[in-house]
Amino acid sequence: MVGEISKEGVLFGSDTARPPLLPDRHPEPDVFVCDVFDAVPKGDLASMEHPIFSLSTKPDTRLRRYEQGAHFVEVTPSIKGLATVHDRDILIYCISQIIGALNKGEQVDRTVRLKAYDLLKATNRMTNGQAYEGLRAALERLRGTTISTNIKTGGTEALDVFGLIERARIVRETRDGRMQEVEIVLSDWVFNAIEAREVLTLHRDYFRLRKPLERRMYELGRKHCGYQSEWSIGLERLKEKCGSNSTLKEFRRLVKTIVAQDAKHGHMPDYAVSLVERENNTEKVVFTNRRTMHRVVGNATPPPPLAGEVIDAARQIAPGWDVHVIEADWRAWCAEKDVTPHSPGQNFLKFCTTWVDRQDAN
Repeated sequence: MVGEISKEGVLFGSDTARPPLLPDRHPEPDVFVCDVFDAVPKGDLASMEHPIFSLSTKPDTRLRRYEQGAHFVEVTPSIKGLATVHDRDILIYCISQIIGALNKGEQVDRTVRLKAYDLLKATNRMTNGQAYEGLRAALERLRGTTISTNIKTGGTEALDVFGLIERARIVRETRDGRMQEVEIVLSDWVFNAIEAREVLTLHRDYFRLRKPLERRMYELGRKHCGYQSEWSIGLERLKEKCGSNSTLKEFRRLVKTIVAQDAKHGHMPDYAVSLVERENNTEKVVFTNRRTMHRVVGNATPPPPLAGEVIDAARQIAPGWDVHVIEADWRAWCAEKDVTPHSPGQNFLKFCTTWVDRQDAN
């Protein structure tokens, strides 16, 4: 997919004359692939939280390591470079198909068999020869990118080293060399997240965002703002979480351009973005909920009222904060994830710790 990115994707300079969104290349779904479009785009929480994918359109061979508290993620590229934000489309597609099958009560496993044409259409790609060549290169980068982490997915702490995908195999090709069917084996890390429903729904216009930085910013907004009215993050912290290799000055310019375009066109899905100066002369990026997301009412039972000793413990974890506001965020989080914690008190206190860490980081 690199060919397509370099052709029409990222222009950090004078790109304000073009519409900020890519055209909708397939506005009318093919009757034969309607099930592809019925599968709502889903992203896994772990890779939405951490900058695993490269923002660059050129081969990125930097070794990356990110630490947050006791958790770490180390990302090692192959000689062909790290998997890119646009390569992530393949994982999103696979996750969406598996979640769709689970919702129908079907049996699933780590192996996903798909038609390349369907994937290209569902992710708003062109379907020419260059797109198929780009898809092959993306599979190679996904297979070559290696993750080492102790972050849990689905309650399993992975301390080993693994790839974003374990294997990819072209099952059938046309006579002119274009792939028709592809078989992808997902890593345990990704599949554990799917089975635990540690995924979030993405707006379909995610695939129309031109710039990798826009996509990454949307992922972070979707992950951290969710259904809240607003979420903010310091500019320097945002740079770190995006995995940007730019200087802070250049990163500010890139963000400022996105903010200006969003103010003019309102093109960022689900969240409006703005740049606000703080009292200490630093800046923060604010994500404001557009109220375009529809809550899905799940089957999970809302957590019961919390015991007084749990509230007291929460006040020790979050001194100076309104614990009842944090509790409201926790209950909204449970509803969004459609989960009923087995130990509500322990789960809430863990949520409090994460909530406070996030406020401190901002």
